[in-house]
Amino acid sequence: MFRLFHAKFMGPKLLPHAPKPQTFQLFPKCCSLLFETTIQFHAVSSYPCEPFLSTLILALKSSSSVSYCRVVHARVVKSLDFRDGFIGDQLVTCYVSMGSTPDAQKLFDEMPHKDFVSWNSLVSGFSKRGDLGNCMSVFSTMKSEMALGLNELTLISVISACASGKARDEGCYLHCCAVKLGMELEVKLVNALINMYGKFGCVESAFKLFWALAEKNIVAWNSMVAVWTQNGIPDEAFNYFNMMRVSGLLPDEATMVSLLQVCEKLPVGRLVEAIHGVIFTCGLDENVAIATTLLNLYSKLGRLNSSHKVFAEIRKPDKVALTAMLAGYAMHGRGREAIEFFERTVRDGMEPDHVTFTHLLCACSHSGLVEEGKCYFQIMADVYGVQPRLDHYSCMVDLLGRRGLLNDAHKLIKNMPIEPNSGVWGALLGACRVYHNIDLGKEAAENLIALDPSDPRNYIMLSNIYSSAGLWSDASKVRALMKTKVLTKIPGYSFIEHGNKIHCFVVDDCSHPDSDKIHMKLDEVMRKIQEVGFVSETKSILHDVDEEVKIDMINKHSEKIALAYGLLVSSADMPIIITKNLRICCDCHNTAKFVSLLEKRTIIIRDSKRFHHFSDGLCSCSDYW
Repeated sequence: MFRLFHAKFMGPKLLPHAPKPQTFQLFPKCCSLLFETTIQFHAVSSYPCEPFLSTLILALKSSSSVSYCRVVHARVVKSLDFRDGFIGDQLVTCYVSMGSTPDAQKLFDEMPHKDFVSWNSLVSGFSKRGDLGNCMSVFSTMKSEMALGLNELTLISVISACASGKARDEGCYLHCCAVKLGMELEVKLVNALINMYGKFGCVESAFKLFWALAEKNIVAWNSMVAVWTQNGIPDEAFNYFNMMRVSGLLPDEATMVSLLQVCEKLPVGRLVEAIHGVIFTCGLDENVAIATTLLNLYSKLGRLNSSHKVFAEIRKPDKVALTAMLAGYAMHGRGREAIEFFERTVRDGMEPDHVTFTHLLCACSHSGLVEEGKCYFQIMADVYGVQPRLDHYSCMVDLLGRRGLLNDAHKLIKNMPIEPNSGVWGALLGACRVYHNIDLGKEAAENLIALDPSDPRNYIMLSNIYSSAGLWSDASKVRALMKTKVLTKIPGYSFIEHGNKIHCFVVDDCSHPDSDKIHMKLDEVMRKIQEVGFVSETKSILHDVDEEVKIDMINKHSEKIALAYGLLVSSADMPIIITKNLRICCDCHNTAKFVSLLEKRTIIIRDSKRFHHFSDGLCSCSDYW
């Protein structure tokens, strides 16, 4: 291979005849060598070998380097009549994929004879980049000024751009175009439309298109499963999956990923295990994309050990899989393990990006590793060339806030080179709640409210801070402001899985068939932990009422009811896993600690912030969340 490159770039005399086209199929595997020798490519005065140039352009796409593309483009200008045919189309696609739309448009405009391939190269390129404006502009020109008919590929590209850009009116217009051209029953086009309508939330339109198809292939079924998944209708997603299997089709990667995504926000461990079994039965267990989605889901369900097992079975984990495993450690507050995993993967050749560092800093924050977090925040840019983004600053503010370094966190925000967002100010406000810093908490809340005046959580957090400090008048003013703005608190609810069902509880819930038994168990548990020293934390109660009333109110929180139910129905050797839609309050957190010690049970609660693993009277969050 090296001799081939040497001959090409050092002079045509060393290579008397062109290599066979098959030889060039190896070239993309040698991208780094190609790029190192690109400059020498300029020096070659002849050798207009189209297969070589075509393969070189394909290799360039993986580099994302516009400058390399321009170097090759300049040489191609001298070598071939590139404005016609395959090479010109490839260069257009290459420029667009790199985001250099002016270069792509200029080259396209210079092409004297534009056929379907030429137009579709530009339209497809803009579509893949998510550039809806340019995509629609080129489509309109192609349709009207050039007097060209439209083919299926053109419409699919523009429909995909509309779906990504949530451009509903334009998408409906394209559907009309397809009908006028008699393409409304073309399977690939219909699949694109189903996907588009699913992203628009137009489930009925997607439904009608699907059932109008005479022959439904695996892609069509997958599209409908995805539609139900995206629109939060899990029962129908599984219903269509079962119908697909009855029709004789075997699920593929897209099917299983969609099904697993259905389970992401639900505590459905047994269902995930069943899907895992189907994956294995269908021979898809070695698929990296499916395995990555599966290990990510197990992490979100509080089953980090299962995530470990799935990850260990991936023969060649890619960057996405590695990042998903790192995210699992971060989610569960396993900071030390996250750092060890990160260092090992970097030694093995992984190039960390901004997502990698977000999870790494999050892991440091959740484990209270302040010095380690500071170090990685520094070397992120200095060593790896990853410039800090808002997510990274949010993690650092949370990390400093955990240690009570509120002034340092505030200083970091003030020195940010970019405007802080709600994530950054929210991290500071959360720290102010824990450490009862009213002044900084007020500043953080005011900035949050300015950024998003319609989010009730910001007002509630500020009211919490005032209430915990006994400033009832200020707390009342905040609540009055919420009423003026017609903002209501998001209701809290807790899920727990048992007997192949998901049991949901709200505050003071009495709707469950076993409600009497559950509340009797809760009363028994609360009495036991109070006998060994538990004291209710009532500062989070926003009402200026007697202490006994506050205790009665706080003992009816949804996570306490779910915990009592878990103690009633689960065996002693199994962990109790609860999912809460909001941040767990201090009193429920302390209750779970005492119950884990007294009942000798492992309790896992996933709230909106993180996972809490309670065991032997301690929590993995070290009482900061």
